Amino acid sequence: MGCMADLHVVSALRAKRDELNRIIVHYEAVLAAAKRDLINVNATLALFEKDASQSAFLEVISIARMFKRGEIFALCRAALTEANGELDTRELAIAVMRAKGMNEVDSVLRMAIGFRVVRTMLRQEKHGMVSANGKRRGVRVWLLMKKCPSEWNHQ
Repeated sequence: MGCMADLHVVSALRAKRDELNRIIVHYEAVLAAAKRDLINVNATLALFEKDASQSAFLEVISIARMFKRGEIFALCRAALTEANGELDTRELAIAVMRAKGMNEVDSVLRMAIGFRVVRTMLRQEKHGMVSANGKRRGVRVWLLMKKCPSEWNHQ
């Protein structure tokens, strides 16, 4: 009879263990979602709390006017040439910001420049000037092509 009671206790403990594991997994998912929400709320709050005189938001609005036609790609090409290899989108955005003397710490501006870099590089990829070489930490890695199509016509 003692053996039968032991089996029942073991079975009940396993069921309780499984139930607690399910509860923990559920709460970890809820906690992860809450953390993501908190990050987004804090980022949005930071935009509203910034003093208008030092707001990067004003810089981002006129970002299209900050660069001459073809300047972003020229800066990216220079950075890729200097790196002698490949750079990801974040690294290219920082290189562009450095070249223009922008505040690299400003995450809003850096993200806006990153979006412009991606658009520029995708356009240049269609022309065969660069190649997307996979991803690193969630962003594209860009590789400068050895021979640019414009050089093919002149040889």
